[in-house]
Amino acid sequence: MTTTNDSDTSAAEASAAVAGHYRIGGELTVRRMGFGAMRLPAAQWDGPAHDPVRSVAVLRRAAELGVNHIDTAAFYFFEDIAANDLIRTALHPYPDDLVIATKVGPGRLPDGSWTDPAGPAELRAAVHRNLRELGRDHLDLVYLRFLRTDGPGEDRFATLAALRDEGLVRHLGPVRRIRSHPGGPRVFVLVSGVWRVEMQG
Repeated sequence: MTTTNDSDTSAAEASAAVAGHYRIGGELTVRRMGFGAMRLPAAQWDGPAHDPVRSVAVLRRAAELGVNHIDTAAFYFFEDIAANDLIRTALHPYPDDLVIATKVGPGRLPDGSWTDPAGPAELRAAVHRNLRELGRDHLDLVYLRFLRTDGPGEDRFATLAALRDEGLVRHLGPVRRIRSHPGGPRVFVLVSGVWRVEMQG
């Protein structure tokens, strides 16, 4: 991972540029200050819902400020409001330098409950769902989401590698929950080297 500071950016980009940037896979250059889309549909998994018009405006403002790395997932939704749909509404056609990272693995049902660990068929379907919802012919970065209790992930990762070979995915990485405390932080490790910490409650 290569990190640099940007000094020759426009005023509109300055807010995101001051954090510098890094490279994913040696070819995708993204601002170190990215945008996580999990809370676009709602304040929490079980609501209340956010105003979709405001969420679209927030996405567009983030892009104006130079953010070119968005983290999303098809399971980021609340009722009929989905993060992927909001991203497509706000930013499609996408800027050439925009990198969208998404996650696949256990899915969420309409009632918000989680499915069992995803097998090869479910992972393939999840990638195609993200492509369809985002309106893209490939995904820049796909994380395989799994927990320690899911067991080894080699076979699932092989499925995603096959999709990469088909040109539907450019880069792959694991995201794994390694620590959880009720009412406390949940820590995930991403292959890009970014630590992501989400607070419950």
